[in-house]
Amino acid sequence: MEHFTDRRDAGRRLARAFAGRALDRPVVLGLPRGGVPVADELARALGAPLDVLVVRKLGLPRQPEVAMGAIGERGARVLNDDVLRYGRVRDAELAAVERKERAELEARVARFRGGAAPVDLTGRTAVIVDDGVATGATARVAAVVAKELGAASVVLAMPVGAPDSMAELAAMPEVDEVVCLSTPPGFMAVGMHYLDFRQTSDTEVQQILEASRESGAGGA
Repeated sequence: MEHFTDRRDAGRRLARAFAGRALDRPVVLGLPRGGVPVADELARALGAPLDVLVVRKLGLPRQPEVAMGAIGERGARVLNDDVLRYGRVRDAELAAVERKERAELEARVARFRGGAAPVDLTGRTAVIVDDGVATGATARVAAVVAKELGAASVVLAMPVGAPDSMAELAAMPEVDEVVCLSTPPGFMAVGMHYLDFRQTSDTEVQQILEASRESGAGGA
């Protein structure tokens, strides 16, 4: 079983997998929190701007584990009409769930990015990075939201992932490519593939983003 020393090591190895690839005006987007150190290494290697992609699932009012849609920044919203019909969700119920989740999304954005503006994805290649994928739920939402925010193409990148989830992500119409270094059979948990899998803090995410902005990596 392949092991990564830590998220930085995983990011450097992931960056090697991108060597020689031609990406059209890439923006590297880390999924908070654990995906951000990985994404930072890839952004450095590509000379691309680094940002976070904060997304929130919209769960059914009576079955919150079932996604009826998702939201992102700048008013991005995608809805699953089939689930809305199945749940018989009224407009007022949808609005209430969205208000709650948008408040949490905006709070997270403020914590991670402060007052900095997001990198505009319009017409660019969004490279969405996580430290690993188990179910793929967050990556699926992120890919759809990135497209909603104007990305011309979406690449999902992760050091390790469950084989079934990788296949499902690759089959999404919103996803142009999946780059995954390891898809071990019998996959159980992302953390099993890291020697150091300590939780990434909000402060660490803030510091990484600030340092990237100050360096002017990749421009905007």
